[in-house]
Amino acid sequence: MSSSPFRGADPGDISRSWQRCRMLGLTPEQNRQDFPHASGGALRSALERRATLVSQARPIIDYFHGQIKDSGCIILLSDENGYLLDSVGDTDFGHRAAKVALSPGASWAEENRGTNAIGTALVERKPVVVNGTEHYLRHNSFLACAAAPLSQPNGELLGVIDISCDHRAYHPHTFGLVRAAAQMIENRMFEIAFLNATKLRFHVSSHSLGTVMEGAIALAEDGRVLGANRAAFAMLGLAPNDIGTQDVSNFFDVSLYELMDLDRRAQGRPMTIHLRRGETVYISVDQFRGQLVRRPHPLTEAPPKNDALDELDTGDERVTRAIGQLRRVLGRKVPILLQGETGVGKDYFARAIHAAGPRAKGPFVAVNCAALPETLIESELFGHAPGAFTGAKKDGALGRIREANGGTLFLDEIGDMPLSAQTRLLRVLEEGQVTPIGGKPVPVDFLLISATHADFSTRIAEKTFRADLYYRLNGLAVSLPALRDRSDIITLVERILAREAGPRGGRAPLLSPELAATLNSHAWPGNIRQLAGMLRTACLMLEEDEDTLCLHHFSEEAHRELTTSKLPAAKAETLCPATTLRAQSDAMIASAVAEAGGNIAAAARNLGISRNTLYRRLAAMRTH
Repeated sequence: MSSSPFRGADPGDISRSWQRCRMLGLTPEQNRQDFPHASGGALRSALERRATLVSQARPIIDYFHGQIKDSGCIILLSDENGYLLDSVGDTDFGHRAAKVALSPGASWAEENRGTNAIGTALVERKPVVVNGTEHYLRHNSFLACAAAPLSQPNGELLGVIDISCDHRAYHPHTFGLVRAAAQMIENRMFEIAFLNATKLRFHVSSHSLGTVMEGAIALAEDGRVLGANRAAFAMLGLAPNDIGTQDVSNFFDVSLYELMDLDRRAQGRPMTIHLRRGETVYISVDQFRGQLVRRPHPLTEAPPKNDALDELDTGDERVTRAIGQLRRVLGRKVPILLQGETGVGKDYFARAIHAAGPRAKGPFVAVNCAALPETLIESELFGHAPGAFTGAKKDGALGRIREANGGTLFLDEIGDMPLSAQTRLLRVLEEGQVTPIGGKPVPVDFLLISATHADFSTRIAEKTFRADLYYRLNGLAVSLPALRDRSDIITLVERILAREAGPRGGRAPLLSPELAATLNSHAWPGNIRQLAGMLRTACLMLEEDEDTLCLHHFSEEAHRELTTSKLPAAKAETLCPATTLRAQSDAMIASAVAEAGGNIAAAARNLGISRNTLYRRLAAMRTH
């Protein structure tokens, strides 16, 4: 038996496995017909017992199969006993694989099939590669297999994910891919198991928070660790018997409630604390509203909730900077001008500014200047006295400006306001009082927030907008980025899905990797409004037993738009005539992702590109 020349293979794993095979009385020439295979009933029972594993693993398997499609590989999922539960692979190799029972129902436990990646990974409890003649049984020597075990959040063995192919086609990066797939499956299982629990997410690098590389633990109300993902087991030195018995303070240098106090002061930003073992880690608290911190720390008052502006900060640098600027003027009656394309969320920001400021208990009055007829806008805004004009209300009307007294007036699409109304609005802002049509001046006090997608320099040059009014509105001008330019699209999607979770009993659906990459690569001409509308309709297409949103849940029109309307960079790549150069580029990307163990952020840094660009390239690779 020769040692494997491929990176990832451990000669010690193979040697120990061969020794076990001899002790079991197996022979390399053993007849393949002697191997056990689950009956239809037994297979159905195994599938029912591991239904959650199969349902959560399948989107990951489909995603990774999309990365290695047509490379002659098959991806397999087994339970903790080595029985195959699911398989996806290329047809040509699949026919050959079926001859050695690489299909659901077959047992690949080491005691039955000798040294093989699935069975040996189960015994060794770690990722393994078994290549060619390293297989104990000779009729399996045409295979090269890479497998990684799957663990439950309590540390118990759950099953194995495996990628198999002809040994002549094996590539070392397959080992990285299978480990990344295992980590993604385990993380999904962790999130499903602790959907409504408070979770701590941490890593020694702040860049790894929010990626598959982060450690995550779920906590009980008293601070006990209820479960952890693989990264957390490694970083904290957890043992399976620690689950449910050890307090979080046994692993971090702060108590649970000290940590919660730190989190409140951090206002949702990552904190730095120390592990008991000494390392510094970045940590964030993913707190379920309704659990934990319902009793205050004995030295503090009850903790305040994050404000409305915090809810809009989902990680994009430009949005975070805009929120920081807005915080500086809260409570200072500085007019705010929100600029950006239609649908970027200017109305959400206006409401958040109002809710986060000292006028939150006052009225929030929104007026869409583009939706009001020019003949009605003045009476709508400024009000009118009884009988002031033909058709006027007999009791008069306050007008939207007076309705906003003591609160906030939001003038959306103010660039479309008629000149006559602009002149009257300017007078209100200068004098602090409004004169209803046919009435007397009335003092008013409100915060003015305006929003527009218009180019004011052009409007002013064309004399359709008053320059002096523009300078009055522009106390603080904040530009909101288009959705296609944001780095937090997936976080936004998760927020929207959580908001749409009401009809599903409060449980937000998960996002398939394929859909995540597709959403990241779309141009989004309608911005957040378009995204929210598509997701809202797609959520209605989910069956009651489905918990993962995929591309096929979108309408035919939305599916066509998502898969054909890409960002210009993606279009340029598909037009590249140098197919050999494209192949080299795709290979480099696949290699970087594998080298980073599936950590997209790390792979993007190593490639010198942004995460969004990498997601777009991965999406484009699947369409080549």
